Amino acid sequence: MHLRPFGPHALLAEVADASEALALATWARTVGIAAADVVPAARTVLLDGLTHEAADDVRARLAHWSPTTAATEAGPGHVVEVPVVYDGADLAFVADQWGTDVEGVVARHTGTAFTSAFCGFAPGFAYLTGLPEELAVPRLDTPRAAVPTGAVALAGPWCGVYPTASPGGWRLLGRTDAVLWDADRDRPALLAPGTRVRFVRA
Repeated sequence: MHLRPFGPHALLAEVADASEALALATWARTVGIAAADVVPAARTVLLDGLTHEAADDVRARLAHWSPTTAATEAGPGHVVEVPVVYDGADLAFVADQWGTDVEGVVARHTGTAFTSAFCGFAPGFAYLTGLPEELAVPRLDTPRAAVPTGAVALAGPWCGVYPTASPGGWRLLGRTDAVLWDADRDRPALLAPGTRVRFVRA
């Protein structure tokens, strides 16, 4: 892990991958790191809103941090089930990529334990890890002009659900009525980082 200043009140931790970033962010929240905001991404964690003393404390504590210890201390996140109608435009393409049929895609997708690694792209859009590397699928060569709200999709090793209608280049598996983002909820993002996710056939 590499830790470097990021502006006057923040530190940016660079780690190996999304799993380590999530582990570090979860650990920072669990042990009470004095940051105003902890933001995981694909290979980084931003610790923002640090005083000078808090930044020194973070540096000292991270000198002994490891992903294994962090996972043990944090424990598992809560589980959210997302019902899906599997009728996406790219089901046949994904089936071909995975060497199976449409029912095989549905079985693999519903049988995978996903975890929200970080949110980005749009409020409530969670990048979900869990697919093995051999099931990674390429994005579209040309993004669609419009992907509907609730579209469940894959790109590379990631799974995601579009919280609102938007352009997008991910491969569409189906759709859900789950509300991914609601600013009036206690937890606005349904699939906040650390959330475990299970897709179920609607």
